[in-house]
Amino acid sequence: MENNLEVKIPEIVLNSGHKMPVIGFGCAVIPPPPLEELVTIFIQAMENGYRQFDTASAYGTEEAVGKAVAKALEIGLIESRDELFITSKLWPCDAHYELVLPAIKATLSKLGLEYLDLYLIHWPVRLKQNANIKHLVEGDVLPFDIQGTWKAMEECCELGLTKSVGLSNFTCEKISKLLQNATIPPAINQVEMNVCWQQRKLLPFCKEKGIRVCAWSPLGAYGNYWGNNEVLENQVLQDIAAAKRKTVPQVALRWIYEQGASIVVKSSNSERMKQNMQIFGWELAEEEKQKIFQIPQRRTFRADRYVQPNGPIKSAEEFWDGDL
Repeated sequence: MENNLEVKIPEIVLNSGHKMPVIGFGCAVIPPPPLEELVTIFIQAMENGYRQFDTASAYGTEEAVGKAVAKALEIGLIESRDELFITSKLWPCDAHYELVLPAIKATLSKLGLEYLDLYLIHWPVRLKQNANIKHLVEGDVLPFDIQGTWKAMEECCELGLTKSVGLSNFTCEKISKLLQNATIPPAINQVEMNVCWQQRKLLPFCKEKGIRVCAWSPLGAYGNYWGNNEVLENQVLQDIAAAKRKTVPQVALRWIYEQGASIVVKSSNSERMKQNMQIFGWELAEEEKQKIFQIPQRRTFRADRYVQPNGPIKSAEEFWDGDL
């Protein structure tokens, strides 16, 4: 295996003009370990070469990311905060025009930072301010104010609280609606994407609009309560990995990269952290890509929690605009 010093993650330029590493380190840990343990994991990720960290108010890891950044500066692992690309996300309880600015300020306070590199609307959903996501009751899901919420996101950008703004889990139809009134276009749409859910409709749409797709669950969220082993145990990937002397995750991640998407990976294992970065300097053959294209497709995360018979979202089909 190459050592981590040889692996340099390429950067892409977003439509906002800012650079972003194509691989980010995911900071959603379920269930989250103690704070100091998380800080150690994030520092280890930086030692292995990760410079993009993807957190969210919902993850409960913003404070740990902030402490890891401070520690990395203190020990000279990085020379300045500008070497890092920090992403966080607006939770649906804060997806009200007047709550967006307080939400990003609370996020920055937890991180101990003056600005984010990227702030995303986590879901195209608005919940009552104090709704319990684990036990949503009738009336907790409100109609989503797509224009008002995006206007507030743009204001966060204009105030210098974030360098870029974007979306997460938005469909082609919802992006089209947002773009009708947007002054600043979304830089990113972060969505579930892997060989078993290839985003065949969304990917070309976003490319055409100049929006970068970023894949969460690139390995099928194996080990998470809603994930599965369909990616890691896929026979097509296993055969390609054996032929190329690569790991199955490396083949799965390389495929996403070759589709022109960015990736958020996560692991608390140092060796796997390194392996997940070793997807550059080689490529998949056309025949291998064709085999991957034949893999049956199914979205894993259906977001059924937001579906209510009398609410604004009456089915998963409606939520995803039929793209299931």
